[in-house]
Amino acid sequence: MTQRHDMIFSINGTVEVSVVMSVFNNADHLRAALDSVLSQDGVSLEVIAVDDGSTDLSTTILDDYARRDNRVRVFRQENAGLTRALIAGCEQARGEFIARQDADDLSLPGRLRRQVDLLRADDRLVFASCWSEVMGPAGEMLLLHHRNFNPEQATARMFDEAHRMGPPGHGSVMFRRGTYQKVGGYRAAFYYAQDWDLWMRLGEVGMLGYIQAVGYRYRVDQDSISGGWHSSKRPYWDLVLECRRMRLEAGSDFEVIQRFAKPEVRRSVSRRASAQTLYFIGRCLMNRRDPRGRSYLWKCLLRYPLYWRAWFALPVSLFPWYSAGEKSKL
Repeated sequence: MTQRHDMIFSINGTVEVSVVMSVFNNADHLRAALDSVLSQDGVSLEVIAVDDGSTDLSTTILDDYARRDNRVRVFRQENAGLTRALIAGCEQARGEFIARQDADDLSLPGRLRRQVDLLRADDRLVFASCWSEVMGPAGEMLLLHHRNFNPEQATARMFDEAHRMGPPGHGSVMFRRGTYQKVGGYRAAFYYAQDWDLWMRLGEVGMLGYIQAVGYRYRVDQDSISGGWHSSKRPYWDLVLECRRMRLEAGSDFEVIQRFAKPEVRRSVSRRASAQTLYFIGRCLMNRRDPRGRSYLWKCLLRYPLYWRAWFALPVSLFPWYSAGEKSKL
């Protein structure tokens, strides 16, 4: 399989897709993530892995892959967070399209080829996503995250700001490199919500397309910054919306960005936010009649004993007539 991809690369002399991945202490899942990308068929690709100051075996794994596969390009920086790693990675991209991939997620077979085909088939589209499966820390299937669109339309509506409707996962997206550069790319002011800031600006110049099939699996973990909604994210989401309003009203959000002065430092996940994610995992598993959900509810309470939803869900889940009608959400 690797030889076939190398042949495509050498004959064409160009890269169709640059897959940009930020890596920070992801040794447990990094090999699977890289394999899922490098095994993609029918597309010439490169993997741009930005090692964001890892202190585990991630660095060794990246060096090993780069040595064995010339499609893997590794760049290193001192720990500066996801946003700055993505900015650095996208600056190195040589492909016509840039695809995202997180270092603990999986791209399913055919994902990249389908997204390339969709973007090539409709010039109105500036980026493409796909249905995604959400998995737990150990790879447990939690739920299907999808968006349905009329196949005759590129999109029904770009975004629903009130409900933050957009791509199922950051890593599921592919966009045109030229358009990415045109709108200013990822912006360092957004330690969080850097994806939504970019989606909003891309959505102002084009449309979003979806592959109506599962092409990506992303992992939810109690200690991941993206695992749950917590208070430190709120100012960044508010900033996304304020910037959008200013662009629509005044044509520029420069002054808004200049007024927003928050240092970019890696924050630990609060105990309550961690418990919220554990509860989400537990409820999703219980919704699927998976008894492993109970252990996550117990972990939730050990992490944050005042999380009352878990106290309610745990005994209810023991009854044989239990049926989860509630849709769990982060």
